[in-house]
Order: sequence, then C-alpha cells, then structure tokens
Amino acid sequence: MSSETYFTYKGTPFAEGEHSVETLSFVENEFQLLDDDTVVVTYPKSGTFWMQEILGLIRNDGDPSRVQNLGVLERPPWIEHECFLKRALALPPPRLLSSHLPFHVFPKSFLHSKAKVIYTMRNPRDVLVSFYYFAKGCKAFKNLGTLADFMEEFLSGNVLYGSWFDHVKSWIGVKERPNVFFVTYEELQQLDSVVENASFQKMKENKMLQPSQLPERFFKPMKGIMFRKGICGDWKNHLTVAQSEHFDHVYREKMQGVGLTFPWD
Repeated sequence: MSSETYFTYKGTPFAEGEHSVETLSFVENEFQLLDDDTVVVTYPKSGTFWMQEILGLIRNDGDPSRVQNLGVLERPPWIEHECFLKRALALPPPRLLSSHLPFHVFPKSFLHSKAKVIYTMRNPRDVLVSFYYFAKGCKAFKNLGTLADFMEEFLSGNVLYGSWFDHVKSWIGVKERPNVFFVTYEELQQLDSVVENASFQKMKENKMLQPSQLPERFFKPMKGIMFRKGICGDWKNHLTVAQSEHFDHVYREKMQGVGLTFPWD
C-alpha cells in the first residue's frame, strides 16, 4: 500500500489525521443533506476544483472576483474531511459542498432529499497520472515508488478513497435518480461556453488556489503539484505500452457490464 497511515472504513481506505471512523460514520448516518444543497462529487483528481469554479461563477453571475479571492480552505468543503466538516455544517443554505465519497458511504439522507449531486468523471489513465504527481506532495503517502508501482496500487484500489472502478460504478448505480447529474472532464473541455475564468490556466494562476494555502501537515508544496497540466491524454507520456495494455485489461474486466460509454473508451 502507498501509505502507512491508512485505515479502512467499510472497505475504502482513508487517511488517518485527515479522516476518522467517527467522522465518516457521522457523515454517512447523521449528516443531513438539505433539498437546496448541491454536492460536487468526484474520485480524486477528476476535476473537483474545476467544477467548483464553474458552479461558483454561475452562482455569482459570472463575476470572477469572488472565486479569485477564495483560498483552497474556503472552497466548498469536503463533508467527510475532519477539518472541513464543521464549516460544512455551519454554511447557510443554499450550500455548495464537495465529497470524494463512494456512494455506499455517502450521507444516507441523500436518498430522502432533493439535494443535487454533480458527479464528474475522468479518464482513469489521466486520473492515475494526476493522482501520482499530487500524491508526491501528500504526507499521507509514504514510499510512493515509481509511477509503475503506483499504477499497481491504483488498479488494485490500495490508494486513498479506494478503487476508481468501484467508486464510479457505485455512482453509476444511482444514475437514474433525477437529482444526480453525470458529466466527464473530457466533456467539460469540449464546452466552448465554459467561462474563461474557469479555465485551467486561470486556476493555476490564482494565488488563492496554490498548495501554500494548505496546512503544512497535509501537503509538501515543493514536491506535490496541485495544478499540473489539466489536459486530456497526458497519460500517454507516462505509461509504457506494457503498462497501458495492463491498465486496459484491468479496465475492461472491472467495467464489464456497466452499460455506459465514456469519451475515453
């Protein structure tokens, strides 16, 4: 496993110090989602900040002044995270929230609310590469090894938030609910109407979104990269032919029968 500080909650790995069994149990069983809540849900490194930026601009009629003055820790809070939960609970409605949780540990109150979930997916090969370079700066990861080492951990689900395959399939299982909206990172890149101020370059230049905004106990700014390239297909520059074929084999096996076609297929 890529970290010595993981614990498992209902089959999913989480980071000690950033999560706890008590918090995850509270979020799953007691956190009350309100009918006018909107939750940005992603597997890590799948476009979370991009979707937050788009929704923030929409809520402010396209005015970039607010999002350009909000630090990372002031962004829509991750409800399952120790240092964000209290702020999430204190937000006035309508709340904009974030989560990396798979559906089976997402707040049960969602099933009885009109709260909206926007689930953003990304080509898992690009997720792999982006996650690897991000993990270099995360103190929760130890003995990270090479990209090839990390790929094996990623494919087997031995990374924070577990298996990409299980995560995506858990949310695909509720795709027919009227308050769940699916979009892919690749589709967002194709939208000519996405406001320039939500572009990757604009976010990369935004001083309020830099790793220096994160607590030192969580991130090593000189080693990890928050916003690296933000492009589709960069995995081709990092995975060997053999690694790509191995990834494809696991992908086909684990995604068989899902019944959806993605832009990266």
